[in-house]
Amino acid sequence: MANIIVAFPKDGDAKNIRNILNRSGFRVIAVCTTGAQALNCMEGLNEGIVVCGYRFADMCYGELQEYLPEGFEMLLIASERHRGEASGGNLVCLGLPLKLHDLIDTLTMMEEALLGRRRKRRERPKIRDEGDRAVIAGAKKVLMERNNMTEAEAHRYVQKCSMDSGTNMVETAHMILDIMKQ
Repeated sequence: MANIIVAFPKDGDAKNIRNILNRSGFRVIAVCTTGAQALNCMEGLNEGIVVCGYRFADMCYGELQEYLPEGFEMLLIASERHRGEASGGNLVCLGLPLKLHDLIDTLTMMEEALLGRRRKRRERPKIRDEGDRAVIAGAKKVLMERNNMTEAEAHRYVQKCSMDSGTNMVETAHMILDIMKQ
């Protein structure tokens, strides 16, 4: 479930949107009346959606959009005149008067897209730092020298031991180096 921040200049509007979203099963973590409050609420969060209006007391939606941390998207609710100015890859617009089903459907779509990107990030192979690569290379070198393995065979051996033991390759390489030192 995505973190949703509702930001509108009028507190009553923001609370009404929050109540609608809560009743529809969304998790609203904050209600804000300024752009600065919304940005403050985003600190420490990896991703989320900001549902907001066009203008706040301290900034316009464009400035807020510019400062959005990576992983955040914006759902702008504005009049037709202001929607024409809106642009950006992390921005979706809804017009006024707002229809409840449009709001719910759009947020559902945005939330599913965030979850899809989160899944892709998890499935992406991790990039090892130089120290980790050196440990793995050291373990492969020891295996190649002591067991007359090729580099590919040594790599496959470390990989298989890692999968069998349920540890990552770096931990397995450390174990191999510790065992071979004895």
